[in-house]
Amino acid sequence: MRVLVISDIHANYTALQAVLKDAGQVDETWCLGDLVGYGPDPNAVVEEVREIPNLTCMLGNHDVAVIGKMPFETFNGDARRSLMHHEKVMTADNMDYLNSLSSNTKVCGDATLAHGSPRDPLWEYILNSLSARINFDHFTTPWCFVGHSHIQCLFALDPRSDRVTLDQTKPDKTINLRPKLILNPGSVGQPRDRDPRAAYAIYDTDANTWTPRRVMYNIAEVQERIRSSGLPEKHAARLAEGW
Repeated sequence: MRVLVISDIHANYTALQAVLKDAGQVDETWCLGDLVGYGPDPNAVVEEVREIPNLTCMLGNHDVAVIGKMPFETFNGDARRSLMHHEKVMTADNMDYLNSLSSNTKVCGDATLAHGSPRDPLWEYILNSLSARINFDHFTTPWCFVGHSHIQCLFALDPRSDRVTLDQTKPDKTINLRPKLILNPGSVGQPRDRDPRAAYAIYDTDANTWTPRRVMYNIAEVQERIRSSGLPEKHAARLAEGW
């Protein structure tokens, strides 16, 4: 089975369209959350995601905030401004859809899915070998897929030495999966690994492979919509540099 794994779309409809087109035909799509926040297109993104066939979709922390289940004060000033704007413009149907989703971890075959981490699905970032090592004790499947950090990477646990290594994965370089791994497909709508291209991954459940992918999209167009919506300039500027 060919699975499209996406995360952190962040209301960037143009990037989402580019990813869906680039990925081509897939059997299932797994979305690790944060459909909204930061970007200019919250309704368009949610509506597009809702129409994806054979979808498993989770809530991210920005999604939880916009439906009123996490205080906006939890976020920094710029992120809060975007969430307040999204709360005002989101349609009732799209709010209802987000409310129907779960923020808990989910097991799909050999993979555990979480937005942040299996230990703290909504908020914890897995950014280094220490946080990864702690989280390896919180899932029983061979691998775990997470988002939240916006960085396309993988953490591997060597059971013999009990050591964890971090690798920043390379686009289009297929990885043969083995126990035990934590993998991040990167961010569709706001990458932070100095590569501005939209990030995603293809997971092959039969071959047990993971292929990170990147695709160009019209960043200037999205920046213009951010500015015309009165959203923070930082959220427009960072798209061009991937930070």
